[in-house]
Amino acid sequence: MPELQRLRADHAPALLAFERENRAWFARAVPDRGDAYFADFAVRHRALLSCQDEGTDHFHVLVADDGTTVLGRFNLVDISDGEAELGFRMAESATGRGLATEAARAVCHLAATDYHLTSLRARTTVTNLASHTVLTRTGFTVAGETAPDSSGGERMRRYAKALGGDVLRVY
Repeated sequence: MPELQRLRADHAPALLAFERENRAWFARAVPDRGDAYFADFAVRHRALLSCQDEGTDHFHVLVADDGTTVLGRFNLVDISDGEAELGFRMAESATGRGLATEAARAVCHLAATDYHLTSLRARTTVTNLASHTVLTRTGFTVAGETAPDSSGGERMRRYAKALGGDVLRVY
């Protein structure tokens, strides 16, 4: 069974492989990261870990049964006032099995219990049906749409989710 793990320094080689192997797949649904992302990956990875140590972001990878292959990444970024933005991406080979939904649920649970967040937001292009499905199955509701940006990018659909309903409260 794949395992959700908090991002660590030793995930860097597998995460870079995941990003390279799925670059064309991701570019079908979201803007491409560009060549600089891959050239500067080690520096960027260290910066992400620093942000995680500071508590401004929480990064996770979904690791396959082999213990090394990254199947997906699930990130809580821009944490402020008890809120964060959820972002995620899955390897093409790992889609259609419910893994993204289960990992997103797990990250939402961590957001409430371990990171003490009270709400999450997310966004995706209006044409990214897989992400819409994951978000709605994990309790996010549509919060609106944005107009295309000046670079001609796609409209984005925004989502929101209040946290706390999954947490057992004892009085």
